[in-house]
This record gives sequence, C-alpha cells and structure tokens, in this order.
Amino acid sequence: MTNLEQSASHDLSYTQAQTSAVEESPLSVSVAVGLAKQQVHSLGSLLVSGEVSGFRGPNARSGHCYFQVKDDASAMDVIVWKSVYEASGIELRDGLELQLKGSFDVYAPTGRLSFQARKLEIAGEGMLRQKVAELARRLQAEGLMDPQRKRPIPQFCTRIAVVTSLSGSVIEDVLRTLRRRNPLVKVQLAGCQVQGPGAVDTIIAALRLAAQAQPDAILLVRGGGSFEDLMTFNDERLARIVAACPVPVICGIGHEPDTSICDMVCDRRASTPTAAAESVAPALDELAKLTDVRANRLAQAMLSQLRDNSQILENATQRISRAQKQRLVHERTKLDALAARPCMASPDATLRMHRDKLALDEQRLLDAMPRLLLLKAERLTRDEQRLSTLGQRLLEPYQSFVGRYALALDALSPLKVLGRGYSIVRDTEGHVVSSLSDAAVGQEVEVMISDGVLHAEITGVEEKKAYHGV
Repeated sequence: MTNLEQSASHDLSYTQAQTSAVEESPLSVSVAVGLAKQQVHSLGSLLVSGEVSGFRGPNARSGHCYFQVKDDASAMDVIVWKSVYEASGIELRDGLELQLKGSFDVYAPTGRLSFQARKLEIAGEGMLRQKVAELARRLQAEGLMDPQRKRPIPQFCTRIAVVTSLSGSVIEDVLRTLRRRNPLVKVQLAGCQVQGPGAVDTIIAALRLAAQAQPDAILLVRGGGSFEDLMTFNDERLARIVAACPVPVICGIGHEPDTSICDMVCDRRASTPTAAAESVAPALDELAKLTDVRANRLAQAMLSQLRDNSQILENATQRISRAQKQRLVHERTKLDALAARPCMASPDATLRMHRDKLALDEQRLLDAMPRLLLLKAERLTRDEQRLSTLGQRLLEPYQSFVGRYALALDALSPLKVLGRGYSIVRDTEGHVVSSLSDAAVGQEVEVMISDGVLHAEITGVEEKKAYHGV
C-alpha cells in the first residue's frame, strides 16, 4: 500500500469515527458538504493521468474548460481555469491523454466533487505531439515554412538524388516508379538510417552527400510507421538542414495523414514516397502529348506571326513607295525652280549685273564727292570759329588771375629788392652766404646786384653791431 493510499485509508477511518459521533444527531446539508469539503482538501495536490472525455470549452463568457478524465474503471469531473488553459498551449479535445496536477474540491451549492487542474501536460504520444507542435510554431515564426522562401523545382528533372534506407520496399517503389514513368531520369542513391538512435546524423550526412552531386532535386523518403517511428523527421537539427539545403528537397514521409516538420520546411511535400517520385518524373507519354500540343501551339503562333509580319511588310512597302514618289516629285520641282534661275540659264549674267552695279555706284560717288567735301569744309570752318570763341571765353577769367599773380610775384621778386640797392652774396658753388659762419677771409664770392655780378674776395669779417635809432 502506497503512502497516499495509507493516508486516504486513515482519513476514511477518521471520517467514519466522526460520522459515528454525530449520527445520533442529524446534520444540515451545508454542514455535511462542509465536512466533505474539509476531507477532500486534506488530500492535498495530486498528479492524475487519464483520457479527456465530454470536453466542453472554452466557455464563451468565462473562457474556462469543463470535461472529464477517465480510465478503464473510473471518471472524474475536471475544471481548467482560463489562465491555466491559455498558459498550457494545449488544444484540448476528446481522446487526448493528459497529466493533470491539481486538487479536488467540493462545490458547496451543489455538493459536486471536481478536480481543479493547475497544470496540464500531454501524456505518452500526446507529449511528443505537443513538442512537435511547439517546434513547428517556433520554426514558422522564424519563416522556415514561408512559401515564398521555398525554391522552385524544375518541371523536367533529369538527375534525381534519393535519400532513404537502401533496404526495404521504399527504395524499390521509388526506383520502379521512376523507371516506369521516365527511364531517362538518372538516379543517385544516398543511403541512411530512417529511424532509431543515430538516424538524424545519417540522414544529414546523406543529404550533404546528395547535394554535392548537384542534382535537379533531392527525394527524402521513408515508408509509413507509428508517430514514434516518424519522430526522426521531427528533429529540429534535421529540419534546419533540409531548409538550408542548396538543392530543392521533396519529402515523401509516411502515408497521407502523416505530416512531419521536414514536410513543413521542405520545398515540396508529397503524400507518399511514390507520389514524391511521380512529382519529379513526368511520364514519357505525357511528355509526348505535351510536346505535340506545344508544337501545334508553336506552329499556329508562327503562322499567325508570319501572317501578321507579311501584312506589316506589305503595308510598309506601300508606304515606302508612296513616300518615294512624293519625294521624287518634290525634288523635281526644286530642280526645275533652280534651272529657271538666270544664273543657271546664263552663268555670266550675274557677273555683268554686279559689274554694272559697281560702275553705277562708282559714278554716284564721283558725282557726290565735291558736294561732300564742300559740306565738310563749311562744317570745319564753323567748328573752328566756335572753338576759337569758346577758347577765348574760357581763358578770360584765368588771364585776370595770371595778371594779379604776376604783379604779386614781381613785388616779391629778389630782383626788385636788388633794384633798391641790396645785393646777394654767393660762394663759388652758388650757395648764398647769409651768415659769418658761411664766410672766411680770402674766400672768393660773387655779389649779385641789380644789373650784374661782382667777383670779390673777403678780406675781413666783422660781427654785426647794435644800432640804435635806425
């Protein structure tokens, strides 16, 4: 017996003792429910696993979820509050195996027992599916599943690489399909392990080897199996290798309902390995029919194009012919006009015309020359008279100024002073002797007087004496 079962047995004995103590006096319903609620709370937190049944929710108004979990022998009501459900990230549905952590409670108004879950987890395969769903959401948020990211696959592949297990029926089905539909397609095989420990590493190595051969596309295929068997293709590392592969990858994993992470990130998803092979190897008869249809379309298009071009050429020829005729008529008109000019009829007529014109101009100049010279002479005479009169008028004020200044200069002239009996003494070099310091006994000097110059020699010097009454 487990500790939890022992605790439950002890609580049951305690409850029976209490019941025996009070069975002689009746209890109200609320008291009875309260006793039950008290005993239920004493169980504490429990971890319960079971299958979801009768799921109702989330409630449109409250957002809470109501359902039962059951096993082969029992069932219990479960309440999941809105906040717990949203935090779990699980999409609840009937048949889902859950692990619930919570505690029992009794709803007093109805006395109904229910299990209130505080944490939800998916059990068994459900747990694996939850992890796969979480990885899918994360890779989708990164853009690895964006259709615009996926690379186009050639419509007619000539070289295909197949990555799969080389033992089993899958590789035989793929090769048989390719040979049947188009034996011209060249196939390269890259063997790997498709499930079990180490399978992811072998698939990654095979993908890299296949990509080095640079085929038109790579088929990543395996047969059907359980969800656990296909978990290899839900590996995050493998999914990123598939998304980053330099060659377009086509996945055919499992059967129609099976969808793996690799299916989501590859460039094309096929429902089965055979469907994957068919998608890259169009049947030869289909290619022949398609070629015939396109050949007919091309022929019709060419005939239509030739007819259109022929009509265009005919129209262009007509336009060119009309344009040439119009151009010839225009050029002929221009030529006739040029031929009608005098210079063309008589080449020396122009020279004679210019010579006559020059002679006429010469005669006109000769006739007009005396009259022009007379007019010029008269104009010069008038200009001379005006200039003479204007010059006299301009010089008059300056002549009076010059007279006054001449009188003033004459009054101040040293010659005027000399005329009154004064003289100027100079040395032989022409310097004025104005002081005794400038003269020496025996020095020759020139004495300028009013009417000439006296040559003399200094025989003595005497300082100036003061004169009174002068």
